[in-house]
Amino acid sequence: HQLGEALNMERTVLTMLKQNEQTVADGELKQLFGHHREETEGQIRNLESAFSALGVDASGHVCHGMEGMKKEAEDKIEKIAPELLDGALASGATHVEHYEIATYEGLITDAGVMGEEDVVALLQENLEQEQHTLQEVSRAAERLAQTAAVRSIR
Repeated sequence: HQLGEALNMERTVLTMLKQNEQTVADGELKQLFGHHREETEGQIRNLESAFSALGVDASGHVCHGMEGMKKEAEDKIEKIAPELLDGALASGATHVEHYEIATYEGLITDAGVMGEEDVVALLQENLEQEQHTLQEVSRAAERLAQTAAVRSIR
């Protein structure tokens, strides 16, 4: 069930990344979202491979946490002033990355206890990508927040 939630989580993230990539104006952030979109496609394949390694059909289960974050992102796009939107989406992306990291850490623990080392390796690859992305979006969020603060002082 948890693996299915992770699959749905990544599919939802993929949708969010596509939307964010089209929405943001900042070139660096657009590139970051595009790169992570490509990684997310690979993460979905890794999760499907994990299902295969367990001998079960890959099926997603609703991931209510990620659905909530998707709704928050949609609200931001609709309601936040355009000059602040890139920073808000970068900040929101840090929340998403923390959620994904926590999900993968739990799955890795469970798969390890079950002795499913092939599954652990697939999940570990996803976890490492999420940790790296968190560092990148955190830097982008800070940069954009500083830019917005300088503008507001003027």
